[in-house]
Amino acid sequence: MENYLIIARSVTYAQRMQNALSRAGVRCRIFRAPRDLTDLGCAYAVQIQSSDISRALTTLHRASLDPVQIFMTQQKGLYREVEP
Repeated sequence: MENYLIIARSVTYAQRMQNALSRAGVRCRIFRAPRDLTDLGCAYAVQIQSSDISRALTTLHRASLDPVQIFMTQQKGLYREVEP
């Protein structure tokens, strides 16, 4: 199953994203962003299912919580950056 990683600049920002998405009914989880995805030292990732990406991005934009970067999983441990 494909997932998306929405990169947030900090754990607080990721928690705000998680709260907004949860209120909108989008299941997600947060964790430390893989080092090879971003050069931001304190970046966190919000993982969502591919079926929820459109609703998630709309929700985040309305809450003024636009992501730093977005990645789609290709295989276990491999990611491809996508445009928001």
